[in-house]
Amino acid sequence: MKLLYILCLLTAMSWSCSDSGETTTDVITPDTEMEEAVALEAITLTDVPYGNDPAQVYDIYLPAGRSAAKTKMIILIHGGGWTEGDKENVSAFINLVQSQHPDYGVVNMNYVLADPPAIPAFPNQFLDVQAVINQLNDTASELQFNNEYGFIGLSAGAHIAMMYDYTYDVDDQVKFVANIVGPADFTDPFYADGPGFETYVAALTDESAYPENANYSELLSPAKVVTASASPTLQFYGDQDPLVPLTNGQRLDTALSNAGVPHIFTIYEGGHGDWDATSYLDVQQKIGAYINLYLPIED
Repeated sequence: MKLLYILCLLTAMSWSCSDSGETTTDVITPDTEMEEAVALEAITLTDVPYGNDPAQVYDIYLPAGRSAAKTKMIILIHGGGWTEGDKENVSAFINLVQSQHPDYGVVNMNYVLADPPAIPAFPNQFLDVQAVINQLNDTASELQFNNEYGFIGLSAGAHIAMMYDYTYDVDDQVKFVANIVGPADFTDPFYADGPGFETYVAALTDESAYPENANYSELLSPAKVVTASASPTLQFYGDQDPLVPLTNGQRLDTALSNAGVPHIFTIYEGGHGDWDATSYLDVQQKIGAYINLYLPIED
């Protein structure tokens, strides 16, 4: 994937640029010796189960020296049209966070892929995010991290991230959402006027989980369900995207403005994440700024 390659390249560049060649001398006092003696080592746990389905697993990356008071978490949610994809597809973001924000933990999650009509996507995939967060909350004290989270989602994963934050995060544990080419409004004529689109959305939906005669295109559109309680949202869209049109980003931008939600809307030249390295460097910088602003490390 071009996205994976460019992010890996940018991560390598950021490492080389940060090496100034300077040397420093640490003055060790009894207090700092004690802190270093008890500092926790970095750990990585892969394919941690959070449910009974084999797909319900996540990887967790926790930094050295972490604590329940200060170590906050970034959750990655992959795309794939709700029916395909894997957490491996967004692995470049792990190195990106670890290199630029080494005091944060990272969770890279899988969710149960839809296989309609037997296995629906909605609300199951939103509930998978809830199950991951519930399990993280339960293990936060043991593993020593803070239960405040930021989301980075790509495509369908960005849709899932927004829907979870806008409708399920009643305890306000999610502090920001980075939406990279996420479908945001299924009532957009780009989708709504497409032949068979309503049937497709219905096939992805567990009808028993929603009111009878519900309008799924509205209920499942972040732009239609966003309220003032939504988390600050970054939006990244391409101006020639054949899958998620720029009009979706524009509609979400208007909805966020009307709700009074802090947000940034960025448009790049190109298609569905098919952007150049300069654009991805901008994505990296803006996500980094949001991490620092809305999910800050407290000293």
